Amino acid sequence: MPDLIVPIAPIVPNARPAATVLVLRDSPAGPEVFMVRRHEGTAFMGGAHVFPGGRVDAADADGNDSWSDGIAHAAQQLDGLPATEAIAYHVAAARELFEEAGVLLARQPNGDFVSLAGAADHDRLKADRPRVHGGETSLRAVIEREHLRLALDALVLFSHWVTPPIDSRQFDTRFFMTRVPPHQTPAHDDTETTHSLWVRPADAIAQSMRDEIVLPPPTWSTLRELEPFASVEDALSWARQRPVIRRMPKALEQDGHRMLVMPGDPLHPDPAGDDSPAETRFVLIDGRWRAERPPT
Repeated sequence: MPDLIVPIAPIVPNARPAATVLVLRDSPAGPEVFMVRRHEGTAFMGGAHVFPGGRVDAADADGNDSWSDGIAHAAQQLDGLPATEAIAYHVAAARELFEEAGVLLARQPNGDFVSLAGAADHDRLKADRPRVHGGETSLRAVIEREHLRLALDALVLFSHWVTPPIDSRQFDTRFFMTRVPPHQTPAHDDTETTHSLWVRPADAIAQSMRDEIVLPPPTWSTLRELEPFASVEDALSWARQRPVIRRMPKALEQDGHRMLVMPGDPLHPDPAGDDSPAETRFVLIDGRWRAERPPT
């Protein structure tokens, strides 16, 4: 029998809105996902391998039909929110993807995604990344200068995670999925992120188990969900049809270790709601979250 299980009391009453994007590509061995390693000095998840993403800023509510495609799509995907908030989540996802990975989800007037294969285009837009991140310019200004349309309809909502309110950084995060546009090559920003890689979900899990990379619990669970798919289209089709259910891990302390349990775990009050990964609990050991299955 385990020792006394103690709930960790919440501190923060409201979570900050955030958006995360899984960028996928096909490979002979199956879909690969682009991941970045957060800078060691970052307060939240420093040193961890994650998907590009970050907070929703006030300026992200500026999305509208004058420079963006998919406004109705964005509102429909998050139809439980006011349209302005729903659109802001999508704009934030596209902006963070540009800032952290250099992927620009935007179309040219002929409907094709913008190509960054040319050296001049690549260098010009690469220079915009830190300027957008630093607030010197906006994603809208970049899109309009390049005579493009932001492609919000390329973002497929598939998950909703809320970090447990146990410290000063609680986030209410929508996870989106997209296929990497042709003629674009993601790359980390060398500021908030220090390394990047394309990796099969199963390989990322294996690397984490060998302590080669650090995966936060929602990242681990998401990779587990992607493992079965044979192609990017299979993953996108699943994402389009999947009911999106809010998940908030519950923080506990057991046997002197901090633990996070997921909905569907015997120690969590909420049901899984769908086919959740087998590992429904994570134990913090030596600074790493270790995935575990509940005892049978």
